[in-house]
Amino acid sequence: MDYMQQTTHNITDTNTDHCRLKLVNFETEENHIFHETQGLSKEHLVVRRGKPFKLTLLFRSRLWNLQTERLVLEVVLGSLSEKIPVQFSDKWSDPRCWSAKIYPSNMRPQSVVIHVCSPVLSSVALYDLLVHIETIQDRRSYAVGSFVLLCNPWLKDDPVYMPLDVQIQEYIKSDYGLVYMGTHLNISKRPWSFGQYEPGVLEACLKLLQVSPQHLSNTHRDYILRADPVYLSRVVCAMVNCNDDMGILVGKWQGSYKGGVTPTEWSGSADILHRWASSNCRPVRYGQCWVFASVLCTVMRVLGIPSRVVTVFNAAHDGDGSLKIEELYTSRGEKLGLSKDSIWNFHVWVECWMRRPDLGEGFDGWQVVDATPQERSAGIYCCGPCPVVAVQKHCLGAPFDTSFIYASVDADIIRLIVRDGLVVGRMVDTESVGQLIYTKSIGSDRPENLTQTYKRTKNTESFVGLRLVRERDKRKIHKEKGMSPSLEVSLTLDRVPLVGENINMCVMVINQSSSPRVLMEHLNAQLKEYNSSQVETFWKTHKQVHIQPHEVLRLYHDIPPSEYESVLAGDDIVNLAVVIKDVRTKERVLDTQEFNIGSPQITIEIEGGDSIQLKKEHTARVSFTNMFTKPLNGAVLTVEGSGLLQHKHEARLVLLQPGRKIEKKVSIMATSPGTKLLMATFSHSSNTRIVSRSFQKVSVMTA
Repeated sequence: MDYMQQTTHNITDTNTDHCRLKLVNFETEENHIFHETQGLSKEHLVVRRGKPFKLTLLFRSRLWNLQTERLVLEVVLGSLSEKIPVQFSDKWSDPRCWSAKIYPSNMRPQSVVIHVCSPVLSSVALYDLLVHIETIQDRRSYAVGSFVLLCNPWLKDDPVYMPLDVQIQEYIKSDYGLVYMGTHLNISKRPWSFGQYEPGVLEACLKLLQVSPQHLSNTHRDYILRADPVYLSRVVCAMVNCNDDMGILVGKWQGSYKGGVTPTEWSGSADILHRWASSNCRPVRYGQCWVFASVLCTVMRVLGIPSRVVTVFNAAHDGDGSLKIEELYTSRGEKLGLSKDSIWNFHVWVECWMRRPDLGEGFDGWQVVDATPQERSAGIYCCGPCPVVAVQKHCLGAPFDTSFIYASVDADIIRLIVRDGLVVGRMVDTESVGQLIYTKSIGSDRPENLTQTYKRTKNTESFVGLRLVRERDKRKIHKEKGMSPSLEVSLTLDRVPLVGENINMCVMVINQSSSPRVLMEHLNAQLKEYNSSQVETFWKTHKQVHIQPHEVLRLYHDIPPSEYESVLAGDDIVNLAVVIKDVRTKERVLDTQEFNIGSPQITIEIEGGDSIQLKKEHTARVSFTNMFTKPLNGAVLTVEGSGLLQHKHEARLVLLQPGRKIEKKVSIMATSPGTKLLMATFSHSSNTRIVSRSFQKVSVMTA
């Protein structure tokens, strides 16, 4: 890639004896390989800070005269600039400053190779480069192009340095990831294409920095602070949502998604970034937590900061900082959406790897950065970077937002049974929040369990498990009412069902008293969103039972598919609750379970396997078999894939009988290398939402 633009400054002498620059070769291909930036941009040279890169200067007739002329490079960043005298390689240079060196073997009669090196703490940005040929009388200046400078996780002195190459391959170079979703009882995984090698993605990430409020309000200060990954992560985090700025995504969690894309339909970051950049920074509609996190992960990897997407199952949203989340239930087991705070069945954020010189060495490493707009941090909707080790060590004052993140993974749930405006039962759950924390393993699709990096092993005496804690809590309440702790209840599933199967459950009641009892059992099943939005009851039952002294009573129930098929879709979650009431003493005990029903599978097969050749047609066959107990009207099978298909492809059937199949064959062709995703969805007219969604990872190989 050759750049050459001669400025007109001070060019008044037409003497052909003067040294004149003809062109500058940025040696893009060689530099990109050396700096591990291949594929990030076709528009710019992209290099990493603290590591030399090569430029070849070609002159019109001769090199500059070492006795009377001086060669100087100048890097320009807004109002900031630094001149770099070109020196021979035997001269010492300060690694904290820019340097430009020539090795004698790289000199030719009309050309020279210069090795340019930036300080390791240079700002991440797009720089302009000038070449000056100076004499005592005048100076010839040439604007020769621009280059992008990124963080360098390969370099030990860089604050984002990562010691193992396999980590860098996963957390910087890989363009493929997995997002874990669902519930801790039935974890589903969604592939995601980070897309950092898609054309225009790096440019969109740089544009994001240029339109941030920090840059627009004080460009000079922003450029200086961009050397710090802590600062960069806060700026990018706030810009991924659009709540305070010209950010990328609009968040929406309920209601109609008309006028935008339903969050579950996204499968990669590149499409979102392209839409935002090409629309003059108008926010893209719509995102939810995993979309915010995945786009944030893309931007951070592009900028050179190691990042990974992390899912917290049963994540608490503690708006008041009490470290307690209240959940309210009726005396019949119906969950009420009255609490300001909530438990999300899963929440997705990003961990970024960096040193924290502002806190000290003990807080280096993975930092939580959460772009989902939940609460303000220093007045803006961003969260982090919060050291994971600060959460584990309960250092709640460590910046940024550690108390909020700590509550997300370790708050207590207070479950209250209410009747006629009064609390008639209270249970404390110290175990469920942050029960499981997952990320994708290095080099495989298996999950890596991060729970212990956030949560210390709880003291046995203080945290002895959910059921015993409940029992201790009841002792306190019952003592106030003059009662004894004599009833224990648990609700369990036989197994997590697939669509079309019965939901089988067991209520176990232990009578710890020496008297027989008459009990009333209330069971309630509700449809809910993963983020604890308003719920809807679709099944309930109640009955009276008798239990003998010290008896363990098991009550079995099942919900047949006919009771839920019309209301449940593939991404839905069920809240099951049981309330056992002692008819005589009015004592009430509650237990709950939340789970997602397994979706029916869509089969995706690619002829010749999942690795395909660039710009060569391949055939993919997609099919869905009706596993429901009844025919499905208006069946629609949809296939799409960014970078593989130009548009959506559909197969339709007026009626899909039980056990029968709907199929679609498509021809796919990759337009760029990297990892792509083929996505298929199935829906039918009896349900307004998508019933099933499947993905297939496709690796695109260059010939």
